Amino acid sequence: MLNTSLIEKLVPPMPEILTAELRLDSTIQELPLYDFEAEPTDLGMKVAQMFEANPFLPGVVLKDGNQFGGMISRRRFLEYISRPFGRELFLKRPLRSLYRFAQTDNLVFPSDTLIVDAARSSLQRSAQLLYEPIVVEFPSQTYRLLDVHELLVAQSQIHELATKLLRQQTQAQMIQTEKLASLGQIVAGVAHEIRNPVTAIVGNLGFLTNYSEDLMRLLSTYDREFGKDNPIIDELKQDIEFEFLQEDLPEILQSMKVGSERLNELVSSLRSFSHMDGTSRKEANIHECIDSTLLILKNRLKHSVKVVKNYGVLPPINCYSGQLSQVFMNLIGNSIDALEELPEGENYSRVIKIETELIENYQEDSLNAEVKTQNNPWVAIRIADNGPGIPPEIQRRIFEMFFTTKPVGKGTGLGLAITHQIVTEKHNGKLNLHSTPGTGTEFEILLPLV
Repeated sequence: MLNTSLIEKLVPPMPEILTAELRLDSTIQELPLYDFEAEPTDLGMKVAQMFEANPFLPGVVLKDGNQFGGMISRRRFLEYISRPFGRELFLKRPLRSLYRFAQTDNLVFPSDTLIVDAARSSLQRSAQLLYEPIVVEFPSQTYRLLDVHELLVAQSQIHELATKLLRQQTQAQMIQTEKLASLGQIVAGVAHEIRNPVTAIVGNLGFLTNYSEDLMRLLSTYDREFGKDNPIIDELKQDIEFEFLQEDLPEILQSMKVGSERLNELVSSLRSFSHMDGTSRKEANIHECIDSTLLILKNRLKHSVKVVKNYGVLPPINCYSGQLSQVFMNLIGNSIDALEELPEGENYSRVIKIETELIENYQEDSLNAEVKTQNNPWVAIRIADNGPGIPPEIQRRIFEMFFTTKPVGKGTGLGLAITHQIVTEKHNGKLNLHSTPGTGTEFEILLPLV
């Protein structure tokens, strides 16, 4: 019979089962941990009593003062004392005697280790060590034991959670894609409906200008030949402010012409931006795609942001022009968002620089660190701003789907991910990010000229 009072003093309580839901970034310190430590000089009988009183205890941590001295699992302890003469050899001797025979490679993790990382490392052990408990190390040089069963159950729950979140994100992406496709069709339809009357206005303004000039010339001639010293005509001129009318009418017609031409350009840009590219590429002028995008974004640019364009000489590019317009819209829109975060100052100019270049002999670093020269020329489009820049820890995730630093309702986390997909997958190109916090950000689009 075991000493019951001694057991009550020696056996630690069962760990509390946490009711908090696990997250994708949950750590092993959030799992049920066992607090069971012994000195190497303690007798084996002490451990046997603890194991008998607590059938769920996975093992014992050996502490030599404040130093970690090893771990003996329940399974190996029972295995050795079950051997012939095992009870006589190990129960009445210090634990260090048993540890010389039962010691194995211990898996020790810091308490802030992610559950998924700990489970992966645990499953990579050999079959003999697969169910050995894991030692969890806390900063205060205290150690706890984690049952592998608890770890794998938690890992399974996180896997289910990840699957659920991925399903929800995929569904949200499909909904967003459908919305964008529907919006593109609506914009294309509205642009088509607007273009007809706008074309009529633009076409007729030329005739109207010519007619007004002819009428003015006729009135001037009539006035010169027959209107002298005619009080009725003089009174009417004064009443309608004829001299001002002569000066203002051409300006009004010119203003109407400029406005209608700009509206016509805007409609063309909307049609180009919402163009459904289909399954085949077509030749397009990259500069026209960029200018169309800038025209759509003009309302956000005209007051606070200056755009500096430095266009190189580019040939027509075989591409999906509508998709590239979406790329330019996302990148320029992000630059505007970044610049709007800066405080307004008299001595500070918010600038977006757009540069294009034809690279005849493009070179890239291959995976084996050798320099590989491409035979075909490439086109480079660089969109840079002098905004606050992107922190290095965020740069690694900038192209991840649904990753965003914008507040809820303003960012979906889809823009840069879709941009990266269009450039790399649809056009076999590259999308590079160069950003320095406090200096600015540059996105470089590289497209092979095929």
